[in-house]
Amino acid sequence: MRKNDVGYGLFRYMALGAVLLNGLWLIGCDRKIEAQQAPKVPEVAIVVIQPQRVELTTELPGRTSAHRIAEIRPQVNGIIQKRLFQEGSDVKAGQLLYQIDPAPFQVAYDSAKASLGKSQANLPSIKLRAERYKEVLADKAVSQQEYDDAAASMGQAYADVEYWRAAVEAARINLGYTRVTAPISGRIGRSSVTDGALVTAYQPMSLATIQQLDPIYVDVTQSSTELLRLKRNFETGRLSTSGKGRRNVQLLLEDGTPYPLAGTLQFRDVTVDPTTGSYTLRIVVPNPENLLLPGMFVRAVVQEGIAEQAILAPQQGVSRTPKGEPVALVVDASGTVQQRMLTLDRAIGDKWLIASGLSAGERVIVEGMLNVRPGAAVKVVSLDSRKAGAEASQTHRPPAESN
Repeated sequence: MRKNDVGYGLFRYMALGAVLLNGLWLIGCDRKIEAQQAPKVPEVAIVVIQPQRVELTTELPGRTSAHRIAEIRPQVNGIIQKRLFQEGSDVKAGQLLYQIDPAPFQVAYDSAKASLGKSQANLPSIKLRAERYKEVLADKAVSQQEYDDAAASMGQAYADVEYWRAAVEAARINLGYTRVTAPISGRIGRSSVTDGALVTAYQPMSLATIQQLDPIYVDVTQSSTELLRLKRNFETGRLSTSGKGRRNVQLLLEDGTPYPLAGTLQFRDVTVDPTTGSYTLRIVVPNPENLLLPGMFVRAVVQEGIAEQAILAPQQGVSRTPKGEPVALVVDASGTVQQRMLTLDRAIGDKWLIASGLSAGERVIVEGMLNVRPGAAVKVVSLDSRKAGAEASQTHRPPAESN
């Protein structure tokens, strides 16, 4: 064999090997590209819905009002001699507030007493004369007319005594009315008159107002629609009563801070306001420190009832359709995403109370919703395990180097 033939054969074998290697490399690249282009199954975090026992409450707006209110008005005419209280202070029932000039009423009282004494002094002689005329009437010592006149005089004398006794009592009462006292205990406001002012009996403008602030009323309003909904829920068994606990009410002040003492639901009004479609609930609240003042805006947290099998879903797992309808994505037993249309009742903390749309045991997607669509297959992980993994990675992350 010639050298040229040997070299040519060797060249052919080398060329064939290069072609084979190039083909194998291209096949490996294609498979790598296919592996890279193969879609990955998205991973989602889920929460398994479990029924819970939940105490349902509602916040109702309202305002405070005094437990008792007394508007102080004079009952006789006169001049105010002196005001005997400090505006804005606490007063006791029976405490003297104003002194009206008693001089004319003292004169009227003394005059009535004198007239009573005069009529009482004349009564014995008139009575004795009538009795003597009666004794001698049978002997014809006096005429019947004389006896009748004596008896009439005696009756008139008795009537005069009673009249002046009543006049004395009236004068005494009017004299007492010159001392204007507090009818109830409470806090008194500003005075509308000063010393020397002329006042008239039962005048329209009050001299001052006393308000009893401990306890204090809180009047809140609730729609009649809510009342009907609650009644239906109790009838269907969705809610159950908790006994005496339902009468306890917590208050939230204007700045959102809770009031430290619980109130008691006293009654629900029996009339619905036709202009607002609501009715009034009255709550009695202890107020020993006078923190609550009449007219303050508060919110009352009233207990509606107990939901024994409430379905709660995390708010992050509930989204809205373009029409605003609430929906949730759940993963069924085969690992496929399904969409659920929901009916929401209310928010409780960071969860929604579900009226319909979800049932116990369903797996609701709370993370990764943007990467999936209904009908897609997904890989399920627990939200708790994902959070634990994230916390672990944060713990083992090396500290950043300082420059």
